[in-house]
Amino acid sequence: MNLKNALLNADLNLPDNFFTNIQKYKEHLHKWNKIHNLTGAKDEKTVDSFIYDAAYAVKFLPKVDSLMDIGTGAGFPGMILAFALPQTQVTLVEPLAKRASFLQFIKADLGLQNVRVVKKRVEQMESEVFDIITSRAVTDTKMLLKLSENFRDAHSKLLFYKGEKVFDEMSDVTEGMNYKIIEQDNRHYLLLGEDI
Repeated sequence: MNLKNALLNADLNLPDNFFTNIQKYKEHLHKWNKIHNLTGAKDEKTVDSFIYDAAYAVKFLPKVDSLMDIGTGAGFPGMILAFALPQTQVTLVEPLAKRASFLQFIKADLGLQNVRVVKKRVEQMESEVFDIITSRAVTDTKMLLKLSENFRDAHSKLLFYKGEKVFDEMSDVTEGMNYKIIEQDNRHYLLLGEDI
């Protein structure tokens, strides 16, 4: 996949500096990954597919002022969304020191004013309400709903990056919460909220 062409064809209305930031991010990720094993994505093709996956959600996300990504890891999807949504304050929650250090380095190197890195487990954070909460490959939907309880209100939305098992998890969605599943290749985006 040619990442740039694929993202341009998806018509995501990305900011002018998005691809410059992505290129720098990929170069740093490649170097850091050799030493610190930040992600299982070892080759460019896999990294590109992770980036595409993360960025594609911009197509259907509402405009929001604040976003929290639970368990950002090496930056998927939170850091990529921060590149794509420069007007949104993005909080990246990552408990592992080496990954949090990498995210902090990217923030500093690219001069990202809209990023905050929190080196904690989400359960250890002070309550704070976000417009949208994202997560990818952390845990099942039921647990994510529990982990996000202190960080959302009736207007917050949740976006979980899922595989095909998402359909098996839908019985765990709480009463009064609407959802839709957006399918794109092998990715299933689970968008939840009262006014979905």
